[in-house]
This record gives sequence, C-alpha cells and structure tokens, in this order.
Amino acid sequence: MSDDLLHLEQKIDRLINICARLQKENESLRDRESSLLKERSKLLEKNELARNRVEHMIVRLKGLNSEG
Repeated sequence: MSDDLLHLEQKIDRLINICARLQKENESLRDRESSLLKERSKLLEKNELARNRVEHMIVRLKGLNSEG
C-alpha cells in the first residue's frame, strides 16, 4: 500500500508541475495575443491613413488634369 501511495503522490506532483507550466504558457500566449491585436490595430489605422492620403492625391491629380 505504501508503494501505491508513493506512486500516486508522484503522479500528483507531476500533474501539479504540468498545470503550473501550462498556466505560465497560457499567460504567455494571452500576452502575445494582446500584443498582436494591438499591433494589428495600429497597422489597420496606418493602412486607413495611407489609403485616405492616396485617395486625396488621386482627387487632386484629377482636378489638375481637368484644369489643364
């Protein structure tokens, strides 16, 4: 019985270690996801700004074309 109890205790210790490692990994992945979402948001904002600038330039060029 003592061997069984020791074996069970070892299994429980391994499970505790696995859970701790998975919690750290999960936290790291959540931090990474948050960082990537912020980066994506900034890139979308920059893309929208660039698109607006290009559209404005096209309008100005068309205006110059119609004046000439």
